[in-house]
Amino acid sequence: MSFAILAVIIAAALIGPVLAWSDAWRVPVVVGELAAGVLIGDTGLRWVDPQESTFTFLADIGFAMVMFVAGSRVPVRDKALVTGVRSSLLRLVAVVAAAVVLAVGVSQVFGVGHVALYAVLIASSSAAVIMPVAASLKLSGPAMLAMLPQVAVADAACIVALPLVLDPAHAGHAALGALAVIGAGALVGALFWVSEKHGWRERAHKKSQDRDFALELRVSLLVLLLMAALASISGVSIMLAGFALGLAVAVVGEPRRLARQLFALTEGLFAPIFFVWLGASLDLRALPGYPGMIVLGVVLGVCAVGAHAVTRAMGQPLSYAVLSSAQLGVPVAAATLGRQLGVLRPGEDAALLLGALVTIAAATVAGHRAARSSPPGMPPGVPAPPVPPGVPVPPVPPTPSVPPGVPPASAPDPSTGPHGSDSPVGRAGQASLSAE
Repeated sequence: MSFAILAVIIAAALIGPVLAWSDAWRVPVVVGELAAGVLIGDTGLRWVDPQESTFTFLADIGFAMVMFVAGSRVPVRDKALVTGVRSSLLRLVAVVAAAVVLAVGVSQVFGVGHVALYAVLIASSSAAVIMPVAASLKLSGPAMLAMLPQVAVADAACIVALPLVLDPAHAGHAALGALAVIGAGALVGALFWVSEKHGWRERAHKKSQDRDFALELRVSLLVLLLMAALASISGVSIMLAGFALGLAVAVVGEPRRLARQLFALTEGLFAPIFFVWLGASLDLRALPGYPGMIVLGVVLGVCAVGAHAVTRAMGQPLSYAVLSSAQLGVPVAAATLGRQLGVLRPGEDAALLLGALVTIAAATVAGHRAARSSPPGMPPGVPAPPVPPGVPVPPVPPTPSVPPGVPPASAPDPSTGPHGSDSPVGRAGQASLSAE
């Protein structure tokens, strides 16, 4: 890879912010970055090679950092999340049950024997896609909080299960690798908790802030790379390493300075590289030669959306249920591994990727509707508080009429009014803002 190719990748990734610019459409940034990858990658102009080692390595770092940031934003200390884990797992069980039924039907209709593979694909959720979409649309509140454990567990479980259904001979090794990464994350979380309890982290934070050491960022990246190395050696996805470390940081609370540094490094460089690489890896050129596989891809995508939509019957809002169906990492891995093992039919790998694009399109629309459904003045995803029974709703006072010929009262001048800059309150407010 050269600087020119890297510049092309970063320039193409700017399509994400351009498409997301409109406040009316609110297209998630990740959708534009994926589209940019499709345009310049294997499906489109082929300006970049997603198989190039340096490009792949930078994308892996981006994947790990995206999942690290996503995990660090999970409010693990929030009691609502802890109490909602049980209901989230029950919804996931319902999704898996629906996925198995749909996978059996799809396999019989299309005459393929990939029931286990299709079940994993239909049940999967991609936290690497869903988290950035939710962040760009500023989704929050109880519905979003209840969806997080479901997405995280589904993503991790399906990534672990994928090599088991495609390559059962190495199932034991993959399971042990997952346990090793999870154990390492728990150990890191315990060390972070001890350092927080004894004040070691606070002293290091103050020294780093005074001397511009960026010590917390350095340590976080070092631990992330070590856990990613462990995941690679163990044969499991680095998604699990990044998310586990993010949860470990979230347990003790992520410092705001570290959060800003990670956001700049991730969203400014590595996340765009990852999503462009992911889009560039999608090779859909083989589909026109296999019309049946086009139908298979669309059916798999629709089945994935439908399987996740069954949680609507369990109280989950439909928009969040559909949003949780977005998938990309598992289908890409399934297509790649399936080609290497020779277990897929001609054009079937492209069908898997087409199905993933169907779920991303549906999730984008659903996320947009979830953001729009919030009442005015409330954060997206937070419902308006209900009025308790028996409490009368105060009537809205009528607007006083202005007699003809009398001009309406003008608003006070903010610079000289009771809280303007010339008043003591106004100066104090401006001083406090300047201090912040």
